[in-house]
Amino acid sequence: MLSISKRGIAMPPSPIRKLVPYAEAAKKKGIQVYHLNIGQPDIETPQPVLDAVRHSNFKVLAYSHSAGNESYRKKLTEYYQRKGITVTKDEIIVTTGGSEAILFAFMACLDAGDEVIIPEPFYANYNGFAVEAGVTVVPVTASIENGFALPSIAAFEAKITPKTKAILICNPNNPTGYLYTAAEMEALKNLVLKYQLYLFSDEAYREFCYEGTHIRAMHLKGIDEHVVLMDTISKRYSACGGRIGALVTKNKTVLDAVMKFAQARLSPPSFAQIAGEAAVDLPDNYFDAIKEEYQRRRDIIVQRLNAMPGVHCPNPGGAFYAMAALPVKDAENFCQWLLESFEYKGHTVMLAPAGGFYQTPGLGKNEVRLAYVLNQNDLHAAMDCLEAALKQYPDKTI
Repeated sequence: MLSISKRGIAMPPSPIRKLVPYAEAAKKKGIQVYHLNIGQPDIETPQPVLDAVRHSNFKVLAYSHSAGNESYRKKLTEYYQRKGITVTKDEIIVTTGGSEAILFAFMACLDAGDEVIIPEPFYANYNGFAVEAGVTVVPVTASIENGFALPSIAAFEAKITPKTKAILICNPNNPTGYLYTAAEMEALKNLVLKYQLYLFSDEAYREFCYEGTHIRAMHLKGIDEHVVLMDTISKRYSACGGRIGALVTKNKTVLDAVMKFAQARLSPPSFAQIAGEAAVDLPDNYFDAIKEEYQRRRDIIVQRLNAMPGVHCPNPGGAFYAMAALPVKDAENFCQWLLESFEYKGHTVMLAPAGGFYQTPGLGKNEVRLAYVLNQNDLHAAMDCLEAALKQYPDKTI
């Protein structure tokens, strides 16, 4: 009898996308759905980036170097230098999206059965990459009550075992929007030195910081061999479909191991590398207006949510996500009800239930993640829908 692998069975479905069939059914009924469930920006991809692809002129669409085009890696060193990160082209391996960078880091640095500690709630696909690599995710829980600040170092230390090999952070954070402070980053540095761990740093949203300063993991002194940076152009330049990212580290042994995985998948996408190279040459002020727009959207979301009875939403310091606690018994049921049974003036809103961002069973049951990736008018309309829905929903806690 045919069967699939244990890995295939263990592979979790996306908690962000599993409500899509209900959204599609709502649209077939003529209901407009405001998508706050997924981090797909509506900001236009920069024209010079698209033009670089359109105007590319070659006769053969050939493999690139397995580490990525040398010209792109050289360009990336310029980008990182502007961020205060000094690396060479040989310390960068271009990947198929940030996703592949995370997977390569897991596979190169951890053996099957090893453990990586991640503050929860966390980007749900970390679980999927861990299953693929045979790695065990160990959560350490952050709380909505203090805005999802880094859990105490004592809480981390309580999770460390002989199998612990790494700590993974996303900064600014997806799904919470939390921006780690300099003190928190220093505390993590001391921890990875004390226990000789890797520090994996997912910095997909580094450009979008609204409160405080973004402390890059590669700014921390004395842990060059420990830090593995995972990066992507997807959110930065609103180029999610390009599927181009990077793994960056000064650890030569890690680079050598990652390179073997990179060779096995041959090469990253050619057209996306052309796009990424052009993006580095965007003017220095490119992000100013975009960051201001996201901050205005954040302010709308946070203000509107906290004005609703029984709703609590911390003010996120970065990225373009907010987490909110709602006065409902089960956020997953509520999110499905929004799509199946509710409409307000022909509209409804799609949210991401937060339970899928927690590893610990039962946590996040009344929480949702909202991606403020829509224009301000649509955000207000989406909040009008949510406010009306919370008044009508039969399974409330208030």
